[in-house]
Amino acid sequence: MACHISRDRRGWRHLALQGAKAVAIHYNSPAAATEAENTLVAISAAGAQGHAFQADLTTAGAVEQLFADAKAAMVGIDIAINTVGKVLKKPMVEISEDEYDAMTAVNSKTAFFFLKEAGKQLNDNAKILTVVTSLLGAFTPFYAAYAGTKAPVEHFTRAASKEFGERGISVTAIGPGPMDTPFFYPAEGADAVAYHKTAAALSNFSKTGLTDIEDIVPYIRFMVSDGWWMTGQTILVNGGYTTK
Repeated sequence: MACHISRDRRGWRHLALQGAKAVAIHYNSPAAATEAENTLVAISAAGAQGHAFQADLTTAGAVEQLFADAKAAMVGIDIAINTVGKVLKKPMVEISEDEYDAMTAVNSKTAFFFLKEAGKQLNDNAKILTVVTSLLGAFTPFYAAYAGTKAPVEHFTRAASKEFGERGISVTAIGPGPMDTPFFYPAEGADAVAYHKTAAALSNFSKTGLTDIEDIVPYIRFMVSDGWWMTGQTILVNGGYTTK
């Protein structure tokens, strides 16, 4: 089984390694090169062959090249997981056009062309998954640009599942709650962090009060393996943080 994981974040290296022969990871900038190398070490320790590719995926050509390189390195791709994301917490009246365009480029445009290339390049009976956000089930201020530019991925997922289904390809999205990762903390003040650590129904039973990577990985592993019959769905997995 070949697996393509787009953009490494702490802990995502544990995804889909069981039974994988090769894993390709993407990292956005040279600043993440060390983390990517550490991920390659973990992949090797799990008995798979790792490949790392660096690129800015906010152009269709870059996404196309990434899939071409990953496919060439691994012969074929059976699983594609997109974890690319950019967060902005800011009142709507303060968001500039440049900020909005940057959010759209990462959260919507990259996701669209990731799905497009996955649909072209993946093997039959493959699995595609995009990590979105549980804020898609929230009614809250200051996240208009973040949740708003993630929201289109729900429809992209539904459309792709219908278009790729004839080849046996399932397409899903998963929305974790606020996660205990470096992606979460820079956008939040101390008061907001404290709130998020108590906002989920099961917060008292989490190690951090937030969604932990270990809480999400089993769901993703299921969705890209035995859970293939569930397709076109966006699933919020967040310990009762939000629902819809």
